[in-house]
Amino acid sequence: MPPRIVLLHATPVAMQPIQTAMAENWPEAEPIHLLDEGLSIDRAREGDGPISEAMIERFVAFGRYGHATGADGILITCSAFGPAIERLAEALPIPVVKPNEAMFEAAIAKGGKVGMLATFGPSVGTMTDEFDAFVAASGKTASLRTIVVADAIDRLRKGDAETHNRLVAEQAPEFAECDAIMLAHFSTSRAAQAVRNVVSVPVLTAPHAAVDRMRALVEGRAGGRG
Repeated sequence: MPPRIVLLHATPVAMQPIQTAMAENWPEAEPIHLLDEGLSIDRAREGDGPISEAMIERFVAFGRYGHATGADGILITCSAFGPAIERLAEALPIPVVKPNEAMFEAAIAKGGKVGMLATFGPSVGTMTDEFDAFVAASGKTASLRTIVVADAIDRLRKGDAETHNRLVAEQAPEFAECDAIMLAHFSTSRAAQAVRNVVSVPVLTAPHAAVDRMRALVEGRAGGRG
């Protein structure tokens, strides 16, 4: 039986990038997509403050359902639910991978000045906290500056990926002096080439790095059981 990896989505625009990353970096796995678009809608209505306890409980219930499908691992594709993902990881006996940790690791390996292009404002606080915690745990020194690209995700949700990519790329030169640029969300990764066309800074995306992290965890557990 191939390893079953449940992909938890809070927006449909994250689905294609992780599907591509799974096919390219772990074709032997069986990806299962679960979508609750209401999570991102209601998270946005909460604003840019901390995620509510009710939202955390709802997200954990979503993840528990994913585990019940026979998952060998759960990979989250939305970056606005950090505390909820941590709660889910504590509740389940299988690997639960956050969207961005592997990308953070790659970014700080490039140097201490990191820029991040985001399109979903409510995720920025959570991602900044996660980045700072990751840096502290690594023992390295790094700073993060974020630009939220207005209107880009709305254009993408309406099917206009070209304009989404252009809007994201237009902001990239603001980070020309950084050591690395991160594209914050799985959905933003489709703008990677457009961004690379306008800057010489390394441009990092989350989906492939997250798949590699999940594969290492699941195959490590399988090896340990062997």
